[in-house]
Amino acid sequence: MARDSPNEDDDHENLIHQNKDKSASFRIEELQSPIRRRFSKGQYLFAAIVTVISLVATIYLFFSSKICGTTSDRIKESQLRALYLLNKQRSSLFDLWNHTFGTSNNITAVRFDQIKASLLDQITLNRHIKDTLLSKENGTVSVPIVNGSEICRKIDPKSSKRRTIEWKPDPNKFLFAICLSGQMSNHLICLEKHMFFAAVLNRVLVIPGSKFDYQYNLVLDIEHINECIGRKTVISFENFMELKKNHARIDKFICYFSIPLPCYTDEDHLKQLKSLGISMGKLETAWKSEDIENPSPKTVKDVEEKFGTKEDVIAIGDVFFANVEKDWVLQPRGPIAHKCKILIEPSKLILLTAQRFIQTFLGSGFVALHFRRHGFLKFCNAKKPSCFYPIPQAADCIRQMVEKANTSVIYLSTDAAESETSLLQSMLVMNGKTIPLVKRPPRDSAEKWDSLLYRHGLDGDDQVEAMLDKTICAMASVFIGAPGSTFTEDILRLRKGWETASSCDEYLCHGEEPNFIAGDK
Repeated sequence: MARDSPNEDDDHENLIHQNKDKSASFRIEELQSPIRRRFSKGQYLFAAIVTVISLVATIYLFFSSKICGTTSDRIKESQLRALYLLNKQRSSLFDLWNHTFGTSNNITAVRFDQIKASLLDQITLNRHIKDTLLSKENGTVSVPIVNGSEICRKIDPKSSKRRTIEWKPDPNKFLFAICLSGQMSNHLICLEKHMFFAAVLNRVLVIPGSKFDYQYNLVLDIEHINECIGRKTVISFENFMELKKNHARIDKFICYFSIPLPCYTDEDHLKQLKSLGISMGKLETAWKSEDIENPSPKTVKDVEEKFGTKEDVIAIGDVFFANVEKDWVLQPRGPIAHKCKILIEPSKLILLTAQRFIQTFLGSGFVALHFRRHGFLKFCNAKKPSCFYPIPQAADCIRQMVEKANTSVIYLSTDAAESETSLLQSMLVMNGKTIPLVKRPPRDSAEKWDSLLYRHGLDGDDQVEAMLDKTICAMASVFIGAPGSTFTEDILRLRKGWETASSCDEYLCHGEEPNFIAGDK
């Protein structure tokens, strides 16, 4: 999608107020009279910013004319065009000055946000000037232009410095994963931690079946894990039951947490397990006072001491909130030695469908936004400051990120109501152009991007849809996440593993690289 409209004059005419003064030069004296008033420190700072931006643009124009000035009439036309844009920029800066400081010496938080947004528009205009001067049509591109791809660089995963553990299980020893906390994102994090436990304890990990948990084989490539490690390390519940001739027994059922409930489970879940042909003894607790609200740091030695046993089949539950070797477990590509980029990744059908969707609707460079709203208001308002933002504030933050990333389209992953997303779309306007928010459309037989899911009967499955959302977000040039969301964390895990993570990835309106840890409150 082209970033500049065919009629650039009209775009900027709609965006920026035109001053009657058409002079192309810049005179410092024009700033002296207003600066001599009694201004606050913030106003002096703003005056300095105005002066610096205009001076830099003028100096840049002068030297560019020296570089390009004698080659063709088209170059002269570009320079005249740039002079016109510079004059517009100067007029807009003075207009911003007069409207901001004309009536009051106090800068409110809202007004300061308006100043930032307006200055960002001027930076955009400045880039248009550079593009005009250094147009490839002129054949004079000799000064480097900093663009979004250079600002938002890919993060070096430094995988060579990973601390890893070899997973070499005894084929006759099993660890049954118990993951009951929250929805699929929580369960995937729990499953990844169970893999670490299984590696420490030298056991094959039994992945739960759909009658007790989610149907993981619909969203994950389970055999991919074994192929990456080079041996049989995980087994499906169905294959495990075949080995045990449908009469399996959990010899030792150990609870990681004891508060609020042992194993974070209840009698109904235990009955479900028994109905599947699994017998077990009574629950044991590893620590008498381990609370999911305040998990204490544990080490590999603690895991070996509390869960090491000679029994053939053990179960450990639920470890989603477990704080075990956090720095080790949360490394890019995970804590276990393997030959792939990432161990837990979406199924091949979901990967292909995500690629086809991107090819159809987004293109190679796009921003992905996980905009969580439903049920998030109470969660965010318990934090100081709140992580739940009004739509206008969120739109302002998103516009700034799109400008920084130099992209023209946003993929929207959200549970927000149509009323909220419609308002958000209406406010995402930059340089007179709407920044499109793209969501996955409902199933349409005329479209072929999702035909693989349809043919395999997976279209409309909630967990498949959620994993498809994550996969598309993980393939974006830049990702904006929801702070405190395990959905966001799972996307970050994929981005770090696939090496698609960008230096511009951040939480919405936080201005920092996401670093959310599972179990943090």
